[in-house]
Amino acid sequence: MSSTHSRQPRNMIVAQSGGPSAVINNTLRGIVEAARELSGIGTVYGARHGIEGVLKEELLDLSAQPAEEISLLRCSPAAGSIGTCRYKLREKQQEDFTRVLDVLRAHDIGYFLYIGGNDSMDTADKIARLAQKSGLDLVAVGVPKTIDNDVGDSEFKLIDHTPGYGSTAKYWMHMVQNANEENAGSSPADPVLVLQAMGRKIGFIPAAARLADPSREMPLQIYLAERHCTLDEVADNVNDQLKRDGRCVVVISEGFNVGALGERKDGFGHVEFGASETTVAQVVVNHLNRVGLAAKGSARGNVPGTDQRHAIAMASTVDLEEAYQVGRHAASLAAAGKSGQMATILRREGTAYSVYYDSVSLTDVANSERHFPAGWIAASGYDVTDDFVRYCRPLVGDDMVSLSLIDGRQRMAQLEPIFAEQKLPTYIPQAEREGRKD
Repeated sequence: MSSTHSRQPRNMIVAQSGGPSAVINNTLRGIVEAARELSGIGTVYGARHGIEGVLKEELLDLSAQPAEEISLLRCSPAAGSIGTCRYKLREKQQEDFTRVLDVLRAHDIGYFLYIGGNDSMDTADKIARLAQKSGLDLVAVGVPKTIDNDVGDSEFKLIDHTPGYGSTAKYWMHMVQNANEENAGSSPADPVLVLQAMGRKIGFIPAAARLADPSREMPLQIYLAERHCTLDEVADNVNDQLKRDGRCVVVISEGFNVGALGERKDGFGHVEFGASETTVAQVVVNHLNRVGLAAKGSARGNVPGTDQRHAIAMASTVDLEEAYQVGRHAASLAAAGKSGQMATILRREGTAYSVYYDSVSLTDVANSERHFPAGWIAASGYDVTDDFVRYCRPLVGDDMVSLSLIDGRQRMAQLEPIFAEQKLPTYIPQAEREGRKD
């Protein structure tokens, strides 16, 4: 889908959706800085809290921000700059879709860029199609983001990996290194340490724990949601490890099936494990201590939370660079009128790691579903193979990120609250008016 937009510069809206990442602001920076250099793009607005900001006509003027603050987005984690949301535009919410078009027209928006995962790409696709159907001259482009690495296909042909994943993988590489030192030192009292990783139903995040020990020297067990076993089988595996090594570090997916957790769901209908009544790690710890360990002492648990996606000090420098470049590429796609496309990162063939930036139809992405390759799960069921390590290792880089500090504290971007003048009546998003939580 291509647009025949006019040569007169038209404005751009950038919005973010879903869970943030350590590098999402660097994608935003890439878009803003590229837009300054591209003809045809006027003012760049950031929708405050994603599509909700569009609906509420809360548009932060990013073009008016000091260049230094935009530059500092590089190492400002999460989504505090323009905000994100989990509000989904559903087919029956026609008032919302009409309002989106009204806001776009009111502010002469010719470009709409949506940073997010599968649900966000579906939203961007719907807006692109609706604009075309309504005769609105709009270029809608998707920009990938998700720490889960679940955007695209299982053959890695649509996109190799998503910005955000490399940094979360690096976080887990270091987390497990440190946890192993803890477990080695305290094993006479606490021989088992259970760590819970994000990722819902896809195993790329817990799998990254293997990067901490590619030679398999640690007493490490990794349980993915894709390879189910019972709690008793987990206990048997752990006790076998205890008999061999006297200690065991367990990394388990938050989506591993251990029964009901008192789940809460977000606006996309996804389970929010961090907001549920209990955790997989706690259930496993309780079961291990209940049935007994093959070593003295107790099992303990550690459940990292949103730090998995905002720990900028552990961000991958490779991820930071790719997040920036995919943002720049998305802006270039928009300026070229490539509506209905998502910017992509693809890996070149060969032993040396390198990537190039391309695009794919939003419809193809919205209708695709990536799975963790079954061939990357070890025969034991509680480890991953060397093929996964070879895939993931380049994404975490070889060095640590350097942060700007003032008085020992991180110097983050501080965007000024310069908003576009509201031209339309106040609007409450349809789902809010209808009192829905899903």
